[in-house]
Amino acid sequence: MTPTQDAARELFTDLTGHAPEGIWSAPGRVNLIGEHTDYNDGFVLPFAIPHRTVAAVGRREDHRIRVASTFADEPVEVELDDLDRLFPTPTGSAPQVPEWAAYPLGVAWALRQADGIAASAAVGSGLDIAIASDVPVGAGLSSSAAIEGATASALNDLWAAGLDRPALARVGRRAENEAVGAPTGIMDQMASMLGEPDAAIFLDCRTLDANLVQVGIAEAGLAILVMDTRVKHAHSTGGYGERRAACERGAAIMSVPSLRDVSVDDLPRAQELMDDVTFRRVRHVVTENQRVLDTVRVLREGSARDIGDLLVASHASMRDDFEISVPELDTAVEAALAAGAVGARMTGGGFGGAAIALVEQDAVPRVTNAVNAAFAASGFAAPVLFTVTPSAGAHRDV
Repeated sequence: MTPTQDAARELFTDLTGHAPEGIWSAPGRVNLIGEHTDYNDGFVLPFAIPHRTVAAVGRREDHRIRVASTFADEPVEVELDDLDRLFPTPTGSAPQVPEWAAYPLGVAWALRQADGIAASAAVGSGLDIAIASDVPVGAGLSSSAAIEGATASALNDLWAAGLDRPALARVGRRAENEAVGAPTGIMDQMASMLGEPDAAIFLDCRTLDANLVQVGIAEAGLAILVMDTRVKHAHSTGGYGERRAACERGAAIMSVPSLRDVSVDDLPRAQELMDDVTFRRVRHVVTENQRVLDTVRVLREGSARDIGDLLVASHASMRDDFEISVPELDTAVEAALAAGAVGARMTGGGFGGAAIALVEQDAVPRVTNAVNAAFAASGFAAPVLFTVTPSAGAHRDV
């Protein structure tokens, strides 16, 4: 048992007075490349990380669902039939339950409404759910999808829903979009559900076709260093929704269903038709889609050592065109590159969170020290730095 599994089991036992029926977990994710392309029907290349959210779960004899978490003071309990009253959350409104509880409760609501669920399975039994996690919150590593994945996996088993992993990812996305009110795409949930060791998931967000791409980080003598700036972000508020609206506006101007249907060759025409801000948002998405395709090709034909320039170009596009970076993220990327990183970029939705650097294994201490020094020199709070490897997706642990 890991410390996180122990914490979830202990919380469940304290809550109910007995052991859980099982323990399920799902990982956070790092997106190697492909940012803000997912809700534009584009391409992404994430991988699951070793950090996981654990759900200890057991059925109840009544029709109530109770959720507890090691990072919340009090559990939240509702009638299963009240989920349809609580959700969906109106656009721009806060959930009627604490936001942390809206994730697992939203999964239960979305799973009960999923296509193909038999009535008996959809109604389900009552549940107690105890959650613990070592996925950093607000770091752009998708702690939310990890909660959704662990909860969905547990409910899929205990309610005998019979959904496959992509369907559970769709359940998680609906919970995040409609229960929490965060207008995210499906990349995070698919990465958390489908992850495999030493592989990234090449995902077509329009068709949901997913293919594993061997990354070969260790084979190339490299490591992936996560640089968590500790600048917190929230997808359910502010700039994320504005960026999504700009993308939809750009697609409408180009008379296409989504920016997936705009190519790099179309950008000169787009620039003629759009205001500067909308055009730059569109240019980021279009060029980022191409960078994902180029990265997949390089990994399949060559080595992880050869993707560094693509990572750097991705960060520049997010900084200058999509304008979702912050000074701490730029400092982390610039310091890592100056210390010899092969490539670096911010990862996640932006406005805070983490950056990643592709680093020679023996250079990890040097790059770590350089980033820490750059933050201190800039007067920023110290970042949290750690390495990750592509890891397994959601599953039942016990």
